[in-house]
Amino acid sequence: MTVQTVAVEPFDDQKPGTSGLRKKTRAFRRPHYLECFVQAIFDAIGGASGKTFVLGGDGRAFSPEAAQVILRMAAANGAARVIVGQGALLSTPAASHLIRKRGTDGGIILSASHNPGGEDGDFGVKFNTATGGPAPEPVTERIYAASRDLTDYRIMQTGDADLARLGTQAMGDMLIEVVDPVADYADLMENLFDFRAISALFQSGFRMRFDAMNAITGPYATEVLERRIGAPAGTVIRAVPLPDFGGAHPDPNPTWADTLMAEMMAPDGPDFGAASDGDGDRNMILGRGVYVSPSDSIAVLAANATLVPAYAAGLAGVARSMPTSAALDRVAAALDIECHETPTGWKFFSQLLDANRATLCGEESFGTGSNHVREKDGLWAVLMWLNILAERKESVREILEGHWRRFGRNYYSRHDYEALDAAVAERVVAGLRERLPTLAVQAIDGRTVVLADDFAYTDPVDGSVTPGQGLRIVFGDGARIILRKSGTGTEGATLRLYLERIVAGPDGLTEDAQEALAGIVALAEDLLRIKALSGRTGPDVIT
Repeated sequence: MTVQTVAVEPFDDQKPGTSGLRKKTRAFRRPHYLECFVQAIFDAIGGASGKTFVLGGDGRAFSPEAAQVILRMAAANGAARVIVGQGALLSTPAASHLIRKRGTDGGIILSASHNPGGEDGDFGVKFNTATGGPAPEPVTERIYAASRDLTDYRIMQTGDADLARLGTQAMGDMLIEVVDPVADYADLMENLFDFRAISALFQSGFRMRFDAMNAITGPYATEVLERRIGAPAGTVIRAVPLPDFGGAHPDPNPTWADTLMAEMMAPDGPDFGAASDGDGDRNMILGRGVYVSPSDSIAVLAANATLVPAYAAGLAGVARSMPTSAALDRVAAALDIECHETPTGWKFFSQLLDANRATLCGEESFGTGSNHVREKDGLWAVLMWLNILAERKESVREILEGHWRRFGRNYYSRHDYEALDAAVAERVVAGLRERLPTLAVQAIDGRTVVLADDFAYTDPVDGSVTPGQGLRIVFGDGARIILRKSGTGTEGATLRLYLERIVAGPDGLTEDAQEALAGIVALAEDLLRIKALSGRTGPDVIT
């Protein structure tokens, strides 16, 4: 086995986004492209010599080949050990747990999360630090700087490792440890939740449907829900991970999980429904005839967390991304705990979790999690709901409506305009940004603007400031209009428009969300002119 040093010209497009580097699969297949980014990771963290890493991903197209390249590069760069999920498979939360449990120096996760897969789809590479969380901005900036200064990369000339066989093997001086990708994570879930109570719920005739969307959560959900808890066989559907996710879009929302939506909205639908995404870190929650928005979900989980064994002692605090509705804020106020408002991206939550300033965190983009790992966790959120349902012995609808009666309802929706021409998207953003100074303390459509700004976040732990995180207009009655560009797309630009209106109750709590927000939607179009400037008749996805 010899180490080859390959001279290269650096690529100029390897700046990590919200969660790693995401490009089209064919972009990663270009000669030297993957290798340059991986070498930039190793260079940015002070080298790989003597270090231990975790490696795995969601199994999308190009993952097996990429895993072999990364192993050969780790060996060439002097790594001591790489712990790999069997078949190069690991959900993102399972990878985070393994990094933390084994005390490694970090991990490389092969995934583009909820983005479509396959040869015509997307691929991604993300580095997580020794905390188990996504690399914070100073680290991603170092990775980007290293990628621009790169002159060569190092790779070992050797055959492929056998990633189908559990156990330890050598690649030069480096050890490769192939582990069961599911077992450690399933054990963690069993320690957090009351599996006996959830099992009794199923034994009572409770019916559930979990759509794994032919993505990585399938094996995890099958092991936990069907084997360990005892849910009936077939509770988990589309359970086998496929390189192209069966041709479907692995994003758990009402648009892309429409088959599950139809089943759950039927009069004889299951009692509980859920879906998870490509890499297992997102979730969608449904009851019979009712959809639970991610913003409501994290608020309900926080309000009921002490019913779950792992959180029985209470919460240190909670956190939400800025675009997420303020429903969580009122729960935090009632519990007399801190509530943090962060930019979008789980890396901002990780700092709060490490400092014990938060226990539960949530994003409007179907991400929910806790301090058990340093990533959002789709199956964890499902189990939280199941444990609460088992304890309260009420339906999802009853719990949700009871929550609104107690705290009021934040009617909320996200409208996505996908794959816009980048110049058009920038025109929309620039147009609103220019108007922000003139909007403050104005009356618009009968509402008084109390805040109009470009959100900047000051981290309460280290004092670092992250500017430019989304344009927001906040009204005196609590209504909000927020606009930001997505950091997870790979084609054109995606604009996300967030709309919120608060109803204190006791009346007006059970309207259809889109109907309740119709006035805010119209006001947003008057202010932003997205449809007019883009030529679109409406958003591509509404959640």
